[in-house]
This record gives sequence, C-alpha cells and structure tokens, in this order.
Amino acid sequence: MNIGDTVLKGYCALAPMAGVTDRAFRELCLSYGASCVYTEMVSAKGLIMHDRKSALLMSLSENERPAVVQIFGCEPEAMAQAAKLAESTGCFAVDINMGCPAPKVAGHGGGSALMKDPDLAARITEACAKAVSLPVTVKMRSGWDESSVNAPALAVMLENAGAAAITVHGRTRKQMYAPPVDLDVIKAVKEAVNIPVTGNGDITDAESAKKMYEYTGCDHIMAGRGALGNPWIFAQINTLLGAGETLPEPPIEEKMRVMVNHIKKLCEYKGDYVGMREARKHAGWYIKGVRGAASFRREIGALESIEQLEALAEKVIISAAE
Repeated sequence: MNIGDTVLKGYCALAPMAGVTDRAFRELCLSYGASCVYTEMVSAKGLIMHDRKSALLMSLSENERPAVVQIFGCEPEAMAQAAKLAESTGCFAVDINMGCPAPKVAGHGGGSALMKDPDLAARITEACAKAVSLPVTVKMRSGWDESSVNAPALAVMLENAGAAAITVHGRTRKQMYAPPVDLDVIKAVKEAVNIPVTGNGDITDAESAKKMYEYTGCDHIMAGRGALGNPWIFAQINTLLGAGETLPEPPIEEKMRVMVNHIKKLCEYKGDYVGMREARKHAGWYIKGVRGAASFRREIGALESIEQLEALAEKVIISAAE
C-alpha cells in the first residue's frame, strides 16, 4: 500500500499504543516485518507548549522508519501547529487520533469524542492537511456507541477534508476493547472512500489478519495488543498473506532471547531504572501461555535488573521443557 510517496512493504502496521510503542518496541516490530510503526499518541497542547515529555514521545531514530507520528487534541489551530512540529521528525505521515477511548482524552474532547462532532473532526483534518506537506491520516473507531455508528459517513467527510488514508478500529468507544470487532463497518468504510483503508481490531495472529483482509477488502491491516510479547506476528502475517504459508511460533528459547534483547534496548534508551520497571509489563506479555506463568508473574513484579530477567528467562525455558 502507498500513503503519499511512501510504499509500505508488508501487510501489517504496528498500532499506536500509549506506554508501549516506544523506540525499543518500534525497532523490534520493524525487524519482524511491520510495514510501518506509529508513535505513542502525542498531545498537541503538550507539543506547542514545548513539553519535554511530549517532544520525546515523537522523536524518531533512523532505525525506526517508516514511522508515523500520531497527535491528539480537539482544537484545529493547535492540531495544525502540532502537525508542523511532527513533520520535523522525519516521519512519513502525521496521524490524527480519533479513536482513543480513555476518559482523560475523550473526556476532554479529543480521541473518540471527535466522532460525536463530525464537523469539528473535518475542520481538524483540513487544518492539519493544509499545515504540512506530508500525508495526514486518521485513526478512528466505528462510532461513539451502537446508536451512532458513523465511521463510513465520517470517513467520506475526512477524505473530502484532505485525509490521505484512514484506519478503522471496528469497535465503538462504548465497547472499549470488548468483543466483538465489527468487520462490516470496516468493509463499509472501504466501500465509501477512494483513499486507502486500514483495518484494526483483534488481530491476534495471521489467521485473524487474513480473515479481516479478505472479508473487508481493506488495503492494509494494523495490529496492536496482538503484538504485545509477540512481535513475530508481523512475519507470520506477511508469510500467510504473501506466500500462503504458515510460519510456526518461535520456540520458547527464541522467545526468551527476544524478550531479553528487547528489555536491554529499553534500558539502553530509557535507563535501567525506568527500563526495568517498564520491562515488567513486557515480560508478562512474553510469558503469556507458558507453563507456570502465574508463579513467574510474581517474580516479574519484582524485576530490577537484566541479570534477574535473564535468570527468569532460563527458568521459563526449563519449565516449558518439563
């Protein structure tokens, strides 16, 4: 799929996830064949007020491209200014968050709350598209709730406002992350617009990606929670959709090697103190489904060093072999 002048190699992008899709994870997912990666969502107000944390969230290295910077907010002028700042990072596109269901975002008019005000959503898109030379894309949900599923109509408005591509998470804001994912609404958006459409929601493996891709006719797929502790999902999706072949799960030894290397990068970029505390959630995802996972999680909660993580990885490997 092309977005602007950028050709995305591969079938599946890494979704933006707050507190997760940092530099270390973006680099890792790209190494497994993610077509592109998204930053954690960045506050437009934070950027224009020169907040250091906001600036760090959208900083990109040469090893994590192609990349998209995602911004959120509810004021057209502020969003346009933020888009200009995002453009300076070397990203290939700026994405507008119209899907976040979190109260601290939607409760202040941003994220999925924009779906309740299509005119404002269109004005924000138009302001951003006019402010930058990069493609401006939008990530949305199916609607605010089941009585206001308006993604197809809103997608048309956003295309007319200058959006270069749209991602649809097939859930309402009210659903949060509860099943089911509505593939029909993604299909309807694809049929309504002439710009590329990416399908998102419950991509947990290559088969679920194949189902969404074929049923909806979408141009692209996006994986979020399905990639947690599972970065090889991108290689598996590319292999199934590209060659029609099934790539098996890596052996537990390989999974633990990837986990340790991931956390080492996390510590390199963020320092040992922050890195090891963030490592706890990642380690929990990597051992999901492993024999004895419940007892290992207690150890994970106390991790403070790479040495402890490496010792834990050895225990997991031994447990899996018993």
